[in-house]
Amino acid sequence: MSLAFSNVIVMNNTPILQLDVESIIKSKTPKWGKRIPRFIFKALERLVCQDKLNYLLKRRYHSKGCDFAEGILEDMNVNVIMHGEDNIPDGGKFIFASNHPLGGLDGMALVSLFGGKFNKNVRFIVNDILMNIKPLASVFVPINKHGNQGQDNVGIINKTFESDNQVLIFPAGLCSRRQKEGEIKDLEWKKSVITKAIEYKRDIIPVYFDGKNSDLFYNLAYYRKKFGIKANIEMILLPKEMFKNTNKTFNVYIGKPIPWQTFDKSRSHKAWAAVLKDKVYELQQR
Repeated sequence: MSLAFSNVIVMNNTPILQLDVESIIKSKTPKWGKRIPRFIFKALERLVCQDKLNYLLKRRYHSKGCDFAEGILEDMNVNVIMHGEDNIPDGGKFIFASNHPLGGLDGMALVSLFGGKFNKNVRFIVNDILMNIKPLASVFVPINKHGNQGQDNVGIINKTFESDNQVLIFPAGLCSRRQKEGEIKDLEWKKSVITKAIEYKRDIIPVYFDGKNSDLFYNLAYYRKKFGIKANIEMILLPKEMFKNTNKTFNVYIGKPIPWQTFDKSRSHKAWAAVLKDKVYELQQR
């Protein structure tokens, strides 16, 4: 979820981030923010589930990283079942490349799942906006999707791939959308997943996360694009989509490792990324 958190409260001498929609809008657009009636702010707060999000943040204020992700899943009574765990070798450093069906909860589920398996030695490559979610900052590695990567940021990414941590990534960046043929699927996978696998000699383990958002989310994305609106306005629905998954069980399928040497010069890195994406979606047919 690409929400900024603008308020901080203190519990037991610990600062806790809280979402404050009204403060965010007024700080971003002070001229127009003053003119917006209170009932509009209340409607927006309900739309992004402000109270529910802040409740979870307060409940888990003492947790960070993998523990925080695990705690959120516990509070929402969300269960994640791993299939094909025996495909993961006992030793080695890997890139776990997954589809991105949900837009938030799937990320926390993978952090919890693989964090538990690898003694919390996992790092997740994410949009730098998500670094605002401070409890997960220790496992997140930021990548700037809307500007030039600073040298410091590039260094952090490179050190992550050099480290002994397992690397998790959603190569599509954005969560899945409905395709022309009606299938719910990721957008194009970025070639960087292939580039980094080769550069740091990490085999890639394909991961398929079985889940989807509501028709409302996909329809809004479809018509937004049809009418030429570039801003991903459907993203505002992601908190509501997340809470719709309360009390649900998700299945995650693990494929066999793909040696980094596979990605030779017979195809471009972009083409290999497309092949990798297909490999992931083949896992759902099991």
